[in-house]
Amino acid sequence: MRVFKFGGASVKDADGVKNMAKVLQTVGYDNTLIVVSAMGKTTNAMEGVIHNYFNKKEELQSSLQEVKKYHNAILLDLFENEQHAVFKKVASLFDELKGFYDRNKSPDYNFVYDQTIGYGELVSTVIISEYLNHIGLKNNWIDVREMIKTDNYYRRANINWEETQTQITTKFDKKSLNVTQGFLGSDANNFTTTLGREGSDYTAAIFAYCINAESVTIWKDVPGVLNADPRYFENAQLLNKISYREAIELAFYGASVIHPKTLQPLQGKEIPLYVKSFLNPENPGTMVGKGIGLEPDVPCFIVKKNQVMISLSSLDFSYIVEENISEIFNLLHQYKMKVDVIQNSAISFSVCVDNIYNNLDKLLQHLKAKFKVDYQEDVSLYTIRHFNEESIKKLEEDKTILLKQVTQGTVQIVTK
Repeated sequence: MRVFKFGGASVKDADGVKNMAKVLQTVGYDNTLIVVSAMGKTTNAMEGVIHNYFNKKEELQSSLQEVKKYHNAILLDLFENEQHAVFKKVASLFDELKGFYDRNKSPDYNFVYDQTIGYGELVSTVIISEYLNHIGLKNNWIDVREMIKTDNYYRRANINWEETQTQITTKFDKKSLNVTQGFLGSDANNFTTTLGREGSDYTAAIFAYCINAESVTIWKDVPGVLNADPRYFENAQLLNKISYREAIELAFYGASVIHPKTLQPLQGKEIPLYVKSFLNPENPGTMVGKGIGLEPDVPCFIVKKNQVMISLSSLDFSYIVEENISEIFNLLHQYKMKVDVIQNSAISFSVCVDNIYNNLDKLLQHLKAKFKVDYQEDVSLYTIRHFNEESIKKLEEDKTILLKQVTQGTVQIVTK
């Protein structure tokens, strides 16, 4: 069985949905699971809805109405008959969300986020499943929350692999075309959880692992995995083949094409991953697999924007030793800071972090009790894998270098 994942850009409008159907007709769809993200920029729009729920209640309904209008326009382009059952199914999902807001008593932002954000995926997959049925591609719509079970670490839930394997083994029909949501799961109390932004790739890998899939294909608006993000770097090149190890390294450093967690379950069962273009589905794209080198062997560039650089030094010029470092990492863990670079000397410690939970102020207050603290927000972290001197020199042009770290095969540079 094959697993296909289609991201939001591939189904951002009615033409995208129709093109997705053409891709399936071109490459085949027997014994296939399709994992689909929210349409277009719906996730961002839903984050706006959540913001209004907490901060601008008077704008909540209008922001939710905008999301409904966007999907309704797609429905009207795909289905000539407004009496088609899909219109009621989509309306019912939005009513369900409104009902949650009316009943909810929890002040926990992360909990409310996860109960809200997944409606983008639920609506997109209902529309796509109904459209595929409408044109003769018979399929089963699956609520992924019944299959992928997690803990209750909202917004970045951890998979309960044993329970997930059991659910998929007992409930999943391998002999059909199936459509389900990326990014979502549910906890022991059946509350919705999410696997982190861009977690739909991970969903595809989880299913692939549990059903022993033949392959996973991620369909993108690029020809495959590139050696650099063309939005930030010129002359990006297609990588034809990458090893699991190299792809995991690239993902760890922030390459946006493949989710960091996606590759681990695939590597465990040596399931090949393909990254292909939904615009040119017959092109080979990029293959990620076991024991293959980087082809072509060129420097790979990654940038992570909106980072925070924190520099600590001891108040009395004493050494920063194991006890201090342990305390610093405990605080970084406590405030859910994702650490991307570390550098330390005898009396100083610098770290570049991703402040996705907006806990920076709390962290800094805690650190200032024991350390002299300097920090800079909105810095950029550049990583070059397989660097050469020319690639470093070109990257450093016209930039203020805050930190530079060179290890075998990798250089990381923090710039302002």
